[in-house]
Amino acid sequence: MKRVAVATSSPISAEAGARIGSKGGNAVDSAIAASLVCMVTEPGIVSLGSGGFLTIWPPDGPPVVIDGYVEMPGRGVSADRIGGGVRQVHIGYGGGVDTTVGHGSVGTPGTLAALGAAAERYGHLPWSELVEPAREHAERGFPLPQASFDYLKYSHERIFGWTEESYDVIHTPEGRLRQVGDTIVIPGLVESLRAIADEGPAAFYEGEIARCIVDDSVANGGLLTAEDLRCYRPVVREPLLAEIQDWTIATNPPPALGGAALAAMLLLMEKAPPGTGRLENLEGLIQVQGTVLDYRHRVLEKSDHVDPDVDRLLEAARLGDIGTLTDAPSTVHTSAVDDSGLACAITVSFGYGSGVMPPGTGIVMNNCLGELELNPRGLHTLRPGSRLPSNMAPSAGRRGDGAVLAIGSPGASRITTAILQVLARFLYTDVSLPEAVAAPRLHVEISDGKLRVAYEEGLDVGALPHPSHHFEGTSMYFGGVGAALWEPGSGFTLAADPRRQGGTAVSD
Repeated sequence: MKRVAVATSSPISAEAGARIGSKGGNAVDSAIAASLVCMVTEPGIVSLGSGGFLTIWPPDGPPVVIDGYVEMPGRGVSADRIGGGVRQVHIGYGGGVDTTVGHGSVGTPGTLAALGAAAERYGHLPWSELVEPAREHAERGFPLPQASFDYLKYSHERIFGWTEESYDVIHTPEGRLRQVGDTIVIPGLVESLRAIADEGPAAFYEGEIARCIVDDSVANGGLLTAEDLRCYRPVVREPLLAEIQDWTIATNPPPALGGAALAAMLLLMEKAPPGTGRLENLEGLIQVQGTVLDYRHRVLEKSDHVDPDVDRLLEAARLGDIGTLTDAPSTVHTSAVDDSGLACAITVSFGYGSGVMPPGTGIVMNNCLGELELNPRGLHTLRPGSRLPSNMAPSAGRRGDGAVLAIGSPGASRITTAILQVLARFLYTDVSLPEAVAAPRLHVEISDGKLRVAYEEGLDVGALPHPSHHFEGTSMYFGGVGAALWEPGSGFTLAADPRRQGGTAVSD
């Protein structure tokens, strides 16, 4: 029987993945089960009403990406409903975030469809067994995790406090935000999970759950329709590939933007001589991040033809030609590998959360139309059925000797820079994978064309020639990398980010 190793965002989700491995599941089965537990037990961070991506690299075939990200809804909706059902909010998370919530911010969720497709194509165990750990946690209740509390203390009123259903889940009867360790029971969620286990993901897209979601959307000015849910399909895509040292890294392709940014940063660092663009020189790291993220903001996020613009970015990065590119919380990640050489990386997001919980479902919906940094043209400018842009970059790597790596991170715009720094430390220095994940990070923030460097305690930044934002200690703001490595002869190495109090586990 195969052995499976899992690194994810919490100990209980890691345990669920290992449990599935012990029952005969492979890395894909384990990663799916762990991700489902994350979506049930991390309120405020993510939910079943989300979108996500899976990067899977089988031992006997090429890597693939299964795109289950959120789509633009609105099939059959009259023009007078476009732009309605939303409210602007500001929260203090990460130094301040503006976002849009409400029924009009909800896009068509795709995570369950993508997980179902992956299970059918690559998994070994029945779908119902993969859902069972999540259903058990929903039935008996689960402790509010630290990561959820750290986000909810900023968002519990403005994002999750304006509807009775979502407010009651995270507040005591006296109106106090529930504390870390308090038992959370979400009404309706067990029944939803039973239907999803028995009927498969179709229960979410065509069954009673779908009816509840659509009725709530229509009654409150949202765009999501029964046709949007019924027409949703996951898409199997060819990943972007980057040759780094003796590894090939496969990551998320367009229309998502996170994988392109990650691949470009890795390629630029590969071309840079030691002491310039690599970690020995933080100014070089800042330049790499700043160049790629600036190109992303200026070109990719405004592009009508993103594929050729990504090709230009990657070609310049492969040549190390930075000059041709420049002008004069809420996500969870699971990585799993098994000893057959199968790797699976799953990243799931529901934006900052819409606060919408359709009555009777126990499922909070995404606000992916309201992520202003990903929708610079406005909330409702895409055609119904179009995939939204995304920062997510679940990645898998394979080395010539058969070693496999699954890696990814939550963290919105910090996803790519978090993965970049972990891979750079692991590939270019002699530190272990857990040491690379725990090491302090920096992130280049770009707003209105201006650059600011956010960095954690422990980095010797010296006198930066840029405005800066210093974080004491480590912060969930800089992501929550989960990485799982299997090497012939030496076995498993796991790393879960201490910024998210993540969990790791290996099956019996």
